[in-house]
Amino acid sequence: MKGEMETMEDVVIVGAGIAGLATAVALKRVGVRALVLERSQRIRATGAALTLFPNAWLALDALGVSHKLTRSYDPLLKGSVTNINTGDVQQVLFPEQGTRTVHRKALLEALAEELPSDSIRFSSKLAAIESQEQGGGASIAVVHLEDGTTIKSKVLIGCDGVHSVVARWLGLAKPIHSGRSAVRSLAFFPQGHRFKQEVQQFVDQDKRAAFVPLNDREFFWFLACKGENMTGEPEQIQREVLEKYADNFPSIYLDVVRHTDLSTITWAPLMFRHPWRIIFGNLNKGNITVAGDAMHPMTPDLGQGGGSSLEDAVVLGRHIGNSVIKNGGLFVQGDMAKAIDDYVKERRWRGASLVTGSYLSGWIQQGGAKWWVRFLRDRLFYKYIFGFLAGLSQYNCGNLPAVSSGKED
Repeated sequence: MKGEMETMEDVVIVGAGIAGLATAVALKRVGVRALVLERSQRIRATGAALTLFPNAWLALDALGVSHKLTRSYDPLLKGSVTNINTGDVQQVLFPEQGTRTVHRKALLEALAEELPSDSIRFSSKLAAIESQEQGGGASIAVVHLEDGTTIKSKVLIGCDGVHSVVARWLGLAKPIHSGRSAVRSLAFFPQGHRFKQEVQQFVDQDKRAAFVPLNDREFFWFLACKGENMTGEPEQIQREVLEKYADNFPSIYLDVVRHTDLSTITWAPLMFRHPWRIIFGNLNKGNITVAGDAMHPMTPDLGQGGGSSLEDAVVLGRHIGNSVIKNGGLFVQGDMAKAIDDYVKERRWRGASLVTGSYLSGWIQQGGAKWWVRFLRDRLFYKYIFGFLAGLSQYNCGNLPAVSSGKED
């Protein structure tokens, strides 16, 4: 019956994206059940694919799911950057520990498979949130869904993306538009292709594009450019890329775009939250916090959106898990605010540094026509600055605590 259902949970996670599913897996590993609320009718895989750097693989190791993906995707060891205007080609080396580009859907499914089937509730759209004081410093988060359902929770984690309802409730400033947008898609070659396992990137004034093989038949490709409007149906977006945005790009890039799987093509403005809003903003209140894009939305220029979400999940799981262990295997509500506070302290500066590094990387590579910007990009960035920024991916977020008997596997 509509509006009459009320349940109580230990942890409610809003959003079944990378951050939400990974956090649920991390909590399961430390013996805590979480209910994941997802507004869509099924797992969404918008974005087609993503590149995971060493920090992401260390987080996936901690979650116990990395082996499911590493056997399907080969590591990328190098790439090239072609300057469209001059024809200059520069080589870029990736970390030896392995950088892999994976299907977003494969990552989401690898995480979802680890969870009990009843732990993700689809078609669950958030209407409102409130916090009820319980005395003794403890509080309960109350989630109201649009279908009239009310769910009470000892901990609420917003993993609901760039336009997070939970972040808004916490009072975090809205993400802003970077002035750039990106098309992302998969391309399919039914007869196979002969490209090496390398990233091929192309830079032009105000534009940046790349493609990377996922396997012997599929590519992930993207194009980022200034502005925010590319309208219409998938075929129209593909045509605009070919005829307007990348018309002067090499034929190998255009050939990949021509082989686009139109069901995977998306066009979106690139949003980010100012780093000082992350450093000084309210990332938690009592037993309510945010993770992933809800906490630190960033442009994709360092490929750290997915990796940082996986890091958040492990760190959250570690602090909540340590609280459970300290309390003899019990989920003690009064201790959760401190566990969440410790998580936020650990993630605040890391998130801000990744947002800053990503923005700088994008700004330099698509900085425009000024001579000094071109000099910065063509002479300094790929040789010196990129290596420094890529060093942000050489990060280990740590492991999950081992819970004694009763540990869920």
